[in-house]
Amino acid sequence: MALHEPIPLEAINAARERIKGVAIRTPLVRLNMDDAPAEIYLKLENLQPIGAFKLRGAANAMLSASTEMLAHGVWTASAGSFAQGVARQARAMGLQCAVIGPDHAPDIKVDAVTRLGARFIKVPFADWFAILTTHSYPGMDGLFIHPASDPAVIAGNGTIGLEIVEDLPDVDAVIIPYGGGGLTAGVGSAVRALKPDTRIYAAEVETAAPLAAALAAGAPREIEYTASFVDSIGGLSVLEDNWPIVRQLVDDSLVVSLAEVAAAIRLIAERNHVIAEGAGAAPVAAALAGKAGGQKVVCVVSGGNIDSAKLAKILTGEMP
Repeated sequence: MALHEPIPLEAINAARERIKGVAIRTPLVRLNMDDAPAEIYLKLENLQPIGAFKLRGAANAMLSASTEMLAHGVWTASAGSFAQGVARQARAMGLQCAVIGPDHAPDIKVDAVTRLGARFIKVPFADWFAILTTHSYPGMDGLFIHPASDPAVIAGNGTIGLEIVEDLPDVDAVIIPYGGGGLTAGVGSAVRALKPDTRIYAAEVETAAPLAAALAAGAPREIEYTASFVDSIGGLSVLEDNWPIVRQLVDDSLVVSLAEVAAAIRLIAERNHVIAEGAGAAPVAAALAGKAGGQKVVCVVSGGNIDSAKLAKILTGEMP
């Protein structure tokens, strides 16, 4: 079901209370770079217990579900990080959990999911992406938790926006990596409610930028998708469920190259001693390119789950 209005601030505040003790309040730190084109800040969601922001939304959705809804366990469709959030919370609640992921999901994420006791099923990318639209898959039982368009998931994601505005009240722009749109919708809803003049940008990579295409056309459009080391953002098209709310909240999509993302990963590691995955570094790449202006810019470093071999190549100047 399409979401036509931003998530109410009351729902986001309720999510914050609900997930206390599950997700942590992550730090907001300045990027250690004197010659940056803006005053760049990093919202370090890679420091969550699962290495990504998605624990917030997964926990809120499951903790707000009824006992009857959870009677047959839970399942989700995820490239890895949201799956970890669902699997971790399922284990804490004693629930069965299954995950369907795309066949290019990185081993580090698949291994993390299975360590948490969930069953991981790999399917072709197109089949996996179809689940995000149909909300169903043959043979799956239990409560389906959508990684991007579930209002409770989006409200949980919105708690990041609360923290950003509280820690940097004079923030001028926020850049959010764009995958299914749930993070953008959540953070955007909170920031717009608390500081309406703040610019909200999505960050996409040139190999998969469906939001940029949708904004240009005024409606979702299918694009050519190329898999890369930036594995948790991008897709064949913008999800119809989230398009109405996202188009209200986002000022623009900032598209960066794979080389710019790799350079941002190296810079964050060298200057702030922080590991970011491709999606988490994409907003920083956009800010470093001056795409968000020259004032106070917050980049949501959404996660740090990157294969060690890929990270090693990036740190030595190679492209994985």
